[in-house]
Amino acid sequence: MRLDDSNDLNVEDQRGGNYSSAGFGGGGGGLGLIGMLFPFVFSRFGCTGVAILAVVFFLFGGLGSIGQMVSPSGTTTAPHQTQGGSSVAESCSVDAASRFSCNALANVNQTWAKLIQGYTPPKLVFYAGNGQSGCGAAQSAMGPFYCPSDQGVYLDTGFYDELKNRFGAPGDFAQAYVIAHEVGHHVQTLTGISEQVSRQQARASRTEGNALQVKMELQADCYAGVWAARNSDRMEPGDVEEGLRAAQAIGDDTLQKAAGQRPVPDSFTHGSSAQRQFWLKRGLDSGDPRQCDTFSAN
Repeated sequence: MRLDDSNDLNVEDQRGGNYSSAGFGGGGGGLGLIGMLFPFVFSRFGCTGVAILAVVFFLFGGLGSIGQMVSPSGTTTAPHQTQGGSSVAESCSVDAASRFSCNALANVNQTWAKLIQGYTPPKLVFYAGNGQSGCGAAQSAMGPFYCPSDQGVYLDTGFYDELKNRFGAPGDFAQAYVIAHEVGHHVQTLTGISEQVSRQQARASRTEGNALQVKMELQADCYAGVWAARNSDRMEPGDVEEGLRAAQAIGDDTLQKAAGQRPVPDSFTHGSSAQRQFWLKRGLDSGDPRQCDTFSAN
């Protein structure tokens, strides 16, 4: 995919900082974020939930909502803000992956600014290994995620290697799809969809809550497709296939099978491979966010 160089971003760079806090990878032999989440997940979802938790860590934005339930204790080192000027250019020029991420996010922002009046772009937060978000700890095992509390897209660019080597989904368009998906969650926050779903989930059963979360994720996939459709002049042969391959690789059923488990649809939080491909392609075919109403669709 052909992208223009752009530093027109709000960038926060946590790479190289010390973001440890009590209970999160510190002393005492704790299990870190996973260890703190297991009791919660077990109490609500039972053994199946605990088994699925490990899979969720590798989903796009898999801990976006869970992270809001877990706040780090102790103090953290304040991140170095890089907002505008040469500091943004430096953060975006650390390596090729950083430059691509900045260019992709800038392009996605430009697209949504044309679709949503008064669109305010999210910030891009780079971290490496461990970081801190408004939704709690940021760890590379989570994969890229969006935090609605601070409207940030959090990215450890090492995930691109994971996407290629672990999930078998290489290619620059697959990487851009990751970012566009997370911005899809930002769009849901700006339009009030996230808040509406959160209120419904608070009153819902576990199965109903999971179903609502699946609709959220599938809509973000569709929004990613809308972005791609509106930049078709920048796409190259094979880009669509790269995106669909990535969507297939991170479907809940595919990930559960890869973990040696029988797929349990009621436990899905992001949708099956077929569903993710369907909604990504719906956005690609239509280029119209109004076609992304996953909440009314069967």
